[in-house]
Amino acid sequence: MRVEPGGVAHGLSWRAMSSTDADELFALWQRIEEHDDPPYRSTREEVADTFATQWSDVERHSVAGFDEAGHLCGYGLVGIPPGADGPARVFLDGGVDPAHRHRGVGSSILTWQIDRGRAVLADSGHVSGSIVVHVEDGMGHAEDLVRRHGFTEAGYHTEMRRDLSIGVPRIELARPLAIEPWSPELDDQVRIAHNDAFGDLAATQSPTLWAEGRTYFVPGWSFLVLDRTSDRAQIAGYLLASRYEQDWPTLGWSEGYIDMLGVRAPWRGQRVATSLLCRAMEAFAGSGMQYAALGVDHATREHAHGLFDRLGFEPTRGSTTYTIEV
Repeated sequence: MRVEPGGVAHGLSWRAMSSTDADELFALWQRIEEHDDPPYRSTREEVADTFATQWSDVERHSVAGFDEAGHLCGYGLVGIPPGADGPARVFLDGGVDPAHRHRGVGSSILTWQIDRGRAVLADSGHVSGSIVVHVEDGMGHAEDLVRRHGFTEAGYHTEMRRDLSIGVPRIELARPLAIEPWSPELDDQVRIAHNDAFGDLAATQSPTLWAEGRTYFVPGWSFLVLDRTSDRAQIAGYLLASRYEQDWPTLGWSEGYIDMLGVRAPWRGQRVATSLLCRAMEAFAGSGMQYAALGVDHATREHAHGLFDRLGFEPTRGSTTYTIEV
């Protein structure tokens, strides 16, 4: 049974979402998270980000089913990375109220998302592209659903933590490198450094996109490594961290979370990343955090985490990236 905006299917009325649905979306997320018990909890601010981000044009790229009382019972969203050349990848997000599962609702939403994703990629002008979805480990029903719709494993993500009761190494950088606190005056230079460090491996960050999602950013936990060879300092590396306090009761511990860590090519091999990690861990510990945490993407299921292993980070959970190549 197909779902389409303006139609009725599975006993629900379907239309695109809008910003006026924010409260209903948050309530749905809460019901899903209470039932599935993932290792995180969403906040009302994150709902607002869903409607505000450049990645999500919900009025064009979403479908949502409402019951007779007007409650949101399932939704699907196609996220499109902004870029001048058009998307080579689209990302799917969605969910179904536990009370409406096992009725074909999720399958119908996913079918709509795949069709919509194919149309977006076809219109982008790229010869090929990917439809991408991420599934948390332990979500067997979601894994089965995406496999049945033609998705195959394409990558993996591991969350790691490091016990801050264990001493943090002292790292001394050789001059002219120096580690300094993040400052708003240098933030646009950090954005440019990030685009340079990751190139085609990540979406290019425009000033607007870079400023999004900073609700939980902690300036005092974020650091830069500057090269002061000349009068105009260059950013060699950066670490940006956040405080996701809403997740701590579910995790069972407090943590400082490292959102971004990057080193530009000319400064690699000079312990820039190590120094940033150690300085951040000192800051986390100084704020009373129990752990430092971060996420790592990797291409194979069995993967050594190099620097993070050496600094004492240990895996806690993971997810799998599934794609349909078109």
